[in-house]
Amino acid sequence: AVIDIPQVSINLSKGEQRNPEHLARNPLGRLPVLELNDGSCLTESLAIIEYLEECYPHPPMIGRSPLERARVRELERIVELRVLLPVGRIIHATKSPIGLPPNPEIASHFHKILPEGLGLLDARFAEGRPFVAGDRPSIADCTLAAALQFARFGKVEIDPTFSHLLQWDARYRERAVAKSVLTL
Repeated sequence: AVIDIPQVSINLSKGEQRNPEHLARNPLGRLPVLELNDGSCLTESLAIIEYLEECYPHPPMIGRSPLERARVRELERIVELRVLLPVGRIIHATKSPIGLPPNPEIASHFHKILPEGLGLLDARFAEGRPFVAGDRPSIADCTLAAALQFARFGKVEIDPTFSHLLQWDARYRERAVAKSVLTL
């Protein structure tokens, strides 16, 4: 199911995250931000995801049982820390869209560790699972889709030897809901 939430775009490359309107929502000037009906805001991805899961529990994106929820959260953290974070560091250390200075040492370090996370996920997809955590999409898939979208945006090449992961990516992007939010 798609949750209808009005969106406000913030152009990071133009520095809009430093505008007073955005800083009122998140004093750290970061994204994402979910403004609630009472005017308060949630500013961290996992807090936003957990809140939306509580408000809209069907279909479950975190899991149905305590163990399934733990496994999904575990995989989401692996994707975030072992794929999304390295991709982001590589991009910001090479051609930062927000103007950070190049840092070849950081880019090199994260280029070396990115294959570890990609390899773990590729091996899971090689088992035949259609989604990161099993038979249904979860928050781990959302984070992986965002990571690979950012990689495409920043021209971070994913080694073609991770063929199962790349096949998942192609299938995932063909889903109607993914087409509605992914642009690359």
